[in-house]
Amino acid sequence: MARCRPATSLLLCSFLCLTVRAATAQEEAAKPLRAGIIGLDTSHVVAFTKLLNGPKSLGVRVVAAYPGGSADIPSSRDRVEEYTKELRDGFKVEIVDSIPELLKKVDVVLLESVDGRPHLEQIRPVFEARKPVFIDKPVAGSLADAVKIFELARESGTPCFSSSSLRYSPGVVAIKNDPKIGEIRGCDAFSPCSLEEHHPDLFWYGVHGVETLFTLMGTGCKSVTRVQSDDSEFVTGTWDGGRIGTFRGLRGHGGYGAMVFGTKGSGPCVGTGAYDLLLQEVCTFFKTGKPPVSADETLEIFAFMEAADESKRQGGKPVLLETVLAKARAEAAK
Repeated sequence: MARCRPATSLLLCSFLCLTVRAATAQEEAAKPLRAGIIGLDTSHVVAFTKLLNGPKSLGVRVVAAYPGGSADIPSSRDRVEEYTKELRDGFKVEIVDSIPELLKKVDVVLLESVDGRPHLEQIRPVFEARKPVFIDKPVAGSLADAVKIFELARESGTPCFSSSSLRYSPGVVAIKNDPKIGEIRGCDAFSPCSLEEHHPDLFWYGVHGVETLFTLMGTGCKSVTRVQSDDSEFVTGTWDGGRIGTFRGLRGHGGYGAMVFGTKGSGPCVGTGAYDLLLQEVCTFFKTGKPPVSADETLEIFAFMEAADESKRQGGKPVLLETVLAKARAEAAK
């Protein structure tokens, strides 16, 4: 009987080992990323979990959640129990008692607390664990906290981003890329804009319309003026190159959308929730580590809203974005 030569045996052994390793790597790659949710006080947590844990896999699955909640905001306090029960009983998501416990069980994080004020402290351990994180609106409860969050993300090397789903509305995306519109020179965006006493006025709900405005206009806003009445807000931003964009905030009624003015034409667009399209971007981000929205753009959006508050305090005078950003950076450095 012929014997197997040592060199042949070694090659065969190496081939088998490589085959096993490749199969194991493919199996690991096929497994969905384990996502954890921080904050169960917004309807987003149910909508997002339904999509992520549904039959059409996006490669990310919610496996654990920390309830959180803010006692001084009724729309947070009064919804935590309901949404916690729905995730636990309806989707079999494990409910944990702390953020550190959550981080042991997950690969990526969705920071969903509807109150922006605790975001900075809630995200610190996430950055320490270097888990990629999506931060739902508002990114923070103040511009200074928003600045600090992105500084900590950069220092820790942790991928993160924040966005309203309105950025990905089909109508908004379509008109932004419509050749019949040409280069966008102006935009009048609108959305509901209910106020919450613990947040700067536009942070709470106006952020959706302001994000629509920036999606269409891009960055480069220099100054802001604001007029407020009982039932609406009107904020005018002046961009570089003489472009002008406005945001109209509606109290208690109205939808989402914008009127766009370009070098070749003009036209309206309607904004929609687009949760599925937002989650596609979030899941791609989790897998690649590449944020689809830059920290600089998000900070400019929040500087626009903070400048609007400052303009209100000054009786409608123009306020430079660089002024409120400089103040926020000084506060964040303390």
